[in-house]
Amino acid sequence: MSVIGFLDYASVFIFALTGGLAASRQQLDIVGFAFIACLTAVGGGTLRDLLLNRETIFWIAQPTYIGVACTAALVVFFTAHLFESRLKTLIWLDSFALAVAVSAGTGVALALDQPALVVVLMGTITGCMGGLLRDVVLDDVPVVLRQGELYVTAAFAGATMAVLTRPFLAEPLIALALCSGVTWALRAGSLAFGWRLPVYKSRPPRQ
Repeated sequence: MSVIGFLDYASVFIFALTGGLAASRQQLDIVGFAFIACLTAVGGGTLRDLLLNRETIFWIAQPTYIGVACTAALVVFFTAHLFESRLKTLIWLDSFALAVAVSAGTGVALALDQPALVVVLMGTITGCMGGLLRDVVLDDVPVVLRQGELYVTAAFAGATMAVLTRPFLAEPLIALALCSGVTWALRAGSLAFGWRLPVYKSRPPRQ
């Protein structure tokens, strides 16, 4: 299995776990669990492959990705009640999934020799879209858009790190590892230490 393939499988599995946890909070049935898990798991990678005009979307070329997502959903269906705080578990699992998915999307774009800006955007999209779809479908406030939190910023920074370091590294795996590390460090810092971006504050109009 290639490094990018491994990263795709890992991100699919972890994102599917978050989809299952989100479904448990809405008390869906097992089919709903599987649907939300699959939507979350493959949403970002699907959009990435469509935008890059890849010959075949990754989970259509390898349907085992769907099997992995459904397995994760089944596991969560029978174990979600064991978690003291499903929301907290979901958010932290989502941070790991984000870090892995950004490096997967970045790696795909780098392998296709895309321009730097496209690489960064593909990494960001791959990391962010699955969670966004999950939250929108379940009518939750999207984690991606929560006020001031580092999410898209973390993904963007991680992908940028890979682009900046790749020309100086003999092994592309190191660049992808740095991508994941930066992404997760920023996201985890936002969750654990309250790192935030400034938010817009409205002011009364001037007379």
